[in-house]
Amino acid sequence: MDQPTHHEALRRLEPLVGRWTFEASFPGEDRWPGGGTMSVEWHPSDAHLVQVGTVELPEAPANVSVIGCDGETGRYVQLYSDERGVSRVYEMSFDDGEWRLWRTGQPFDQRFIGVFSEDGDTISARWERSEDGEFVTDFDLVHTRVRD
Repeated sequence: MDQPTHHEALRRLEPLVGRWTFEASFPGEDRWPGGGTMSVEWHPSDAHLVQVGTVELPEAPANVSVIGCDGETGRYVQLYSDERGVSRVYEMSFDDGEWRLWRTGQPFDQRFIGVFSEDGDTISARWERSEDGEFVTDFDLVHTRVRD
């Protein structure tokens, strides 16, 4: 029996793969001291991406995410966890140079919007949160691809 596979949907995520540095800032403020890194690599099974993030700010936790998709629908999800013990499941889309994540739940709703530069070497992004149905920017990010 033929079963749909995840390969085509996952291939569309290839622009994420690599090593990235990033700078972050709260709205209207200077950037955070230090910065951070994000690496996105294929899991050995080629069925998932593994995203690892570190931040040079004590209040911001190191984190690991696994990105996968449903082979039938192409629906993406990201399973996030961090060193605080926080785990969340995000819905995800990746279309036309735009990467989005979102979730509804306690203690607040969240969404991430990232836009790739034309050359694919920069992602301009922001995390937003809502406790009352109205989203506000939590912090802004600029990811820059590390070229060897």
